Amino acid sequence: MRQDQEVVIRPIEEQDLSRLWELIYREATPEWKQWDAPYFEHKAMSYEEFQQIERSFIQKEDMWVIEVNGTVYGTVSYYFEDAGREWLEIGIILHQPDRWNRGVGTRALRLWSEHLFETLPVVRVGLTTWSGNERMMRVAEKVGMQLEGRIRQVRVVNGKRYDSIRMGMLREEWNEKTLRI
Repeated sequence: MRQDQEVVIRPIEEQDLSRLWELIYREATPEWKQWDAPYFEHKAMSYEEFQQIERSFIQKEDMWVIEVNGTVYGTVSYYFEDAGREWLEIGIILHQPDRWNRGVGTRALRLWSEHLFETLPVVRVGLTTWSGNERMMRVAEKVGMQLEGRIRQVRVVNGKRYDSIRMGMLREEWNEKTLRI
């Protein structure tokens, strides 16, 4: 578990499962999906369908919940792009719009980045978003990431083309930033 004054990130527990279903799978077109990779398909599922996979959520070390004042509002996650476990990508989703633009995402992403740098032997933590998600790019910058790549016009959202954006931070940059704080 990691926390600051208001935000807690922690492993998923059994009591979180119905809330995660509600946030992620209850609706076919949730508002958060307009920003989180809207070019990938999202499928709603019944709670009965979710119950068939819910145990796998508890065993995930690569996904934690974001909690504010005892309520789960989203998730942070990571995965490796390569078999050698050198290229780590992270993600964050605040599923409820009433938590957007309050600094919760920035603080959760900072806590998650710190956790990963302190517990995994990685040289870089990065994320991929799209140029239409300006909030995500600002959050990444606030935690110390910088633009590493722009693949032009490869994401299509509502008939309009956007760039795929890669941002990241090296361990030495994180160490330097940590020493200044």
